[in-house]
Formats: sequence, structure tokens, C-alpha cells
Amino acid sequence: MKTSFDLPRFGFGGAGLGNLSREVSDAEAQETLRAAWDNGLRYYDTSPLYGFGLSELRTGQFLRNQPRADYVLSTKVGRYMIPPRGQDYDRGMWTAPLELMPVLDYSYDATMRSLEQSHARLGLADIDIVYIHDVDRRNLGVDFARHYRSAIEGAYKALDQLRSEGVVKAIGIGVNESDVAADFMAEADLDLVMLAGRYTLIEQPALADCLPLAEKKGVGIVNVGVFNSGVLAKGVSGATYDYGVVPQHVIDKVRAVQSICDSFGVSLPAAAAQFSLGHPAIASVVFGMTRPHTVKQTLGYLGEDIPTAFWQGLVDAGIVDAAVPLPGGSNTSKALT
Repeated sequence: MKTSFDLPRFGFGGAGLGNLSREVSDAEAQETLRAAWDNGLRYYDTSPLYGFGLSELRTGQFLRNQPRADYVLSTKVGRYMIPPRGQDYDRGMWTAPLELMPVLDYSYDATMRSLEQSHARLGLADIDIVYIHDVDRRNLGVDFARHYRSAIEGAYKALDQLRSEGVVKAIGIGVNESDVAADFMAEADLDLVMLAGRYTLIEQPALADCLPLAEKKGVGIVNVGVFNSGVLAKGVSGATYDYGVVPQHVIDKVRAVQSICDSFGVSLPAAAAQFSLGHPAIASVVFGMTRPHTVKQTLGYLGEDIPTAFWQGLVDAGIVDAAVPLPGGSNTSKALT
């Protein structure tokens, strides 16, 4: 990995602190961050999008009271916030976000504006990592090509400049599609890619494009969405897949995984949490948590003993690609470092 600093193996994802699908009180947010810190997590990720600035406010409130040299902080660009001034706007999945309206803009000037706003919300002078957020078809639809080019020519140019000046330590993209990540890596000199939901227990498209190129170029992959937004943590009952209804083919695959878990005495969320650790391109795995008790629960999944035969069983069942480097070797570390 090309970064000049040690990226912790595991991190705390701050989307839920922006009231993603559930309203979290300020007190509960601070208690959850405290639990993460007390349990050894030292990488914190947030974004202006998360609650339209709310996650950054809450994250900064906590981290300002911790020694700055003791943690790694990342945020994202691609949107800045303005007062709506009577305009109607889509609040998406955010329950009770801040009363601000996001403006999608990957230009050079908008990137600098977004980052300045992030510094103000966080109350911190230094941000270690900045990702260009949501430059993918899922989020941009028919406007994808236009925004992608703007991100290359605008946002990337701005972040590359800030990196060269030593203002930020590392830059990257945060996307939901592995082929887009591969395309961006081919055009830009990235340090990291935050990849959501595309290298998990039930789907591994990144194995064909993003991960090989990341290894070749020395780009670290920060794997997020390892529970595919809930279905691999809760099972198929009442869960979501990529923040929506769970399709039948996913239900069938999760049930097949659960059957193999049961036969080996392995918990489904533990298997999901540990799955990607076998791949040498995975630099860090970030987990979203919004309740203090779920911090210890989630980190407990990383300590669960899983036999090698279980992973091979997933391969034999055709659930995991035979080319996947299975967990359990030298690349799998359970230490919070």
C-alpha cells in the first residue's frame, strides 16, 4: 500500500451517526464513539452526505477530545451543503438530517468548498484521508459519464494537489461498483479505494477487476458494507440488501450460507466480518455501528474461531469464487491495528 502512514486494520463507519434509517440521539452517538475508542478502534470515517453534515459534527465532537496523533480520520467530497431557503429536496434514507441541502458537484472549486465545510463541522485542522464519494452508476444514473469526467478533471485534480502539498496524507474514491473503481484507478494515482458491498460473503465481482489492479498498483482497498447493509448480519428476516428489499436470489444464497454456518457452528455475521481479510489487497475493513453494545458485538465477530473447512465448504457450494484467497492465512489479522 502506498500510504505513508499505518492504516488501522479495522475502522468505525459514521454513516449511522447521520441518522441512516434510524434517528440516533446525540448522547447515543457519543456513547457509541466512546465504545469504539475504548475497544481499540482508531480509524474513523465520515462524510458530508451522512445526515447532511450531522455525522461530521458528531464525529468531530468526539475526536476533538482525543490525541490527534492517535487516530486516522477520513471524510469525502462530491457534495457541499447549502441552506435550502424554501426549496424542496430529497432527504433520501436520512431520518432527521440537518436542515441543509446537498449539492452534487465534483468540480475543483466545489471540492475545495466541500472540504473547507468538513473542516468547520469537524472542528479539526487535519484530515488524513479524503475520498471522492459515490462516483458510480448507482448514485448518478444517466448522468454518470458527465460526473465521472468532472471527478477526474476536478475533484481528483484538487485532491492530488492537496496531497502533493502535504495537506492530506492519502486520497481515494468511495464507490459501490468495482468496475468503476478499476476504471478510476487506471486513470488516477490513488492511495485507497473504499469499496462498498462488492467483495462480501455472497458476492465477489471485485475479484475480477478492482482487486487485481489494486494489487498491481499498490492501492489499498478499504472494504465496507461487508454485511450487504444488513442481510449478512440479521439473516433474511426483516433485513435489507444494499439498503433495499432483499431480492429472491440473495435470499436463496444467504440461506445456503446459513446452512453451511449451522453445520460448522459458525455465526453468519462472524463469517461475513472475516471473509475479506484473506485478500492481500484489503488494507482495512470498516464497520458501521450506532449503538454502544453493537461495537463490542461486531468486534467479537472478528475474534470468533472459524475452521478452514468452513471456507472451503463455501467454495465447494459455489457461493465463494474458487479464486478467492480464503481467510486464515498470514493476511488475516484480528488485531485492532
